[in-house]
Amino acid sequence: MKICEIQKLLNATLLCGEEALEHDVFSACCSDMMSDVLAYVKDQGVLITGLINPQVIRTASMMDMVCVVFVRSKAPTEEMIELAEACGIVLMKSDMRAYEACGHLYTSGLRGNAGKIHG
Repeated sequence: MKICEIQKLLNATLLCGEEALEHDVFSACCSDMMSDVLAYVKDQGVLITGLINPQVIRTASMMDMVCVVFVRSKAPTEEMIELAEACGIVLMKSDMRAYEACGHLYTSGLRGNAGKIHG
């Protein structure tokens, strides 16, 4: 699925990364706990979160994610947007709740990690 399709499905506002909207992603994850993202997430292209903290961008960068979608109308700070631009990460925000956003993406074919999560 292309990032521009995710933007449309979630009725999301693009905050940075317009040049990467045609990038393909094959999986997504959703978490407000970056420690779980670091511990359990593998090969995910998109992070869906309601956490507004620069650590979100750092975590996404460490995990080679290409897109972060903030849900529940959360808006990242200018510092976070600048950090995402420097890391080459697309940032978007959506009015949807995380559950709804994940449901839209899942039913449209974007899947999560196929591995089992223990913990």
